[in-house]
Amino acid sequence: MSTNASNSENKKVTLKSCDDVEFKVDIPVASRSILLKNMIEDVGETDQSIPLPNVNEKVLKKVLEWCEHHVNDPQPTNDDDDSRRRNTEIDDWDQRFLNVEQDMLFEIILAANYLDIKPLLDIGCKTVANMIKGKSPEEIRSTFNIVNDFTPEEEEQIRKENEWAEDR
Repeated sequence: MSTNASNSENKKVTLKSCDDVEFKVDIPVASRSILLKNMIEDVGETDQSIPLPNVNEKVLKKVLEWCEHHVNDPQPTNDDDDSRRRNTEIDDWDQRFLNVEQDMLFEIILAANYLDIKPLLDIGCKTVANMIKGKSPEEIRSTFNIVNDFTPEEEEQIRKENEWAEDR
């Protein structure tokens, strides 16, 4: 491997999680995050670490694993919004990647949103949507440990107001 410092493939940036763990990351990998890509472009090369106050070590490690795997994917454009919305497929690697405990899944989604990694945010949300699909309100409450705080009367009123949304 070349040691030529002008080769952007070898340049690294240091990311610092909220629990003060530093990760040296190849710039193309970090640039999967639009937030980090813009920071790197604005600041240029620096030896200082980029603090990520909303992401802990465990989650950052997982997000960087995803970025590393998808480093050569084309960056999404705004034109992709319609096709992204309609496409509910999640490839096998991503399905295995997101086969984690619920808390971790939600942390990954929050980190993807904060770091502006749209493809990761999309597959995270699609994973949650697939967990909900075809389930009754009681099954959804059970899946996500949600306490039902509606009275039977309130619940009936909500059902009436939203009849149009029911699958028939």
